[in-house]
Amino acid sequence: MIDFTYRRAASVDDAVRSGAGTQQQTHFIAGGTNIVDLMKLDVERPTALVDINPLGAADQSLAAVSDLPDGGLRLGALARMSDVAWEARVKERYPVVSQSLLLAASGQLRNMATLAGNIMQRTRCPYFRDIAMACNKRAPGTGCSAIVGINRTHAVLGGSDKCIAVHPSDFAVALVALDAMVHVRGSTGDRSIPIANFHLLPGQHPERETVLQPGDLITAIDLPALSFAKRSLYLKVRDRASYAFALASAAVALDVQNGMIRSARVALGGVGTKPWRSAAAEHALVGRPATTATFRAASQAALADAQPLRDNGFKVPLARRTLERALAEVTA
Repeated sequence: MIDFTYRRAASVDDAVRSGAGTQQQTHFIAGGTNIVDLMKLDVERPTALVDINPLGAADQSLAAVSDLPDGGLRLGALARMSDVAWEARVKERYPVVSQSLLLAASGQLRNMATLAGNIMQRTRCPYFRDIAMACNKRAPGTGCSAIVGINRTHAVLGGSDKCIAVHPSDFAVALVALDAMVHVRGSTGDRSIPIANFHLLPGQHPERETVLQPGDLITAIDLPALSFAKRSLYLKVRDRASYAFALASAAVALDVQNGMIRSARVALGGVGTKPWRSAAAEHALVGRPATTATFRAASQAALADAQPLRDNGFKVPLARRTLERALAEVTA
């Protein structure tokens, strides 16, 4: 049994104080769809849980979708995935976000899970979730069982000799494509973090997954004003039609004028150790005609640095075809 304390936060600042500068391993809990599972598996062993659900009642903006002055949208950190996915402004202005949320998990989980919890969720690598196996992400310095084990679902981009675990979030892939901004309250005050900088590559320290510090609490996620985000799409390929993580996915947004691509956003999921923005694919698209040949060149550029292992080599052509199809669909 895990011995831990539980308390309900009275305010954002109260929650931050609970987690900052203590010797306890404190976790925030809202939807609980990830942390509770990991506690049951004995992977996570927090000494304190701080329930932040009451904060949404005290400050409704923490669970709301609101317009920004420049035409963008602010998504409250405590907003539930289902609510945001079906929100009319999200569906109209940022279909890639709505689609990424609706293609994740199950209806029941989407009704519970929060947006902040989604981008903070941990990998579903089976070796990470099995405490009998070596895992540098769970227990630094013990080794990576996936590198020499069954690695069919693991990353082909961004891995290291310490970890090849895939980042699981669909939503985060869409956010990376859009250059979203994550707002955080910490012990030193408020700060804003570009989503591209939020998640860390494993490198030599795979146990460090984000730039957050103890006590940091995500308060909102901003979607920037981007006119051509209306022409965006999230395409996900998986082993079964629902309730499965991506083997490969693509989040794309294109500005096409008179058959020519003026601007492009491309991010990949299911293949990287973090949500994977592909500047190389974007460079291969911009200034070129929206044709099959252009999309093929972009997909080749996106996977040029892939490093497949024994079991996951199929992900390279799969990710390429997924990206090509996403680009073709969004320009159809």
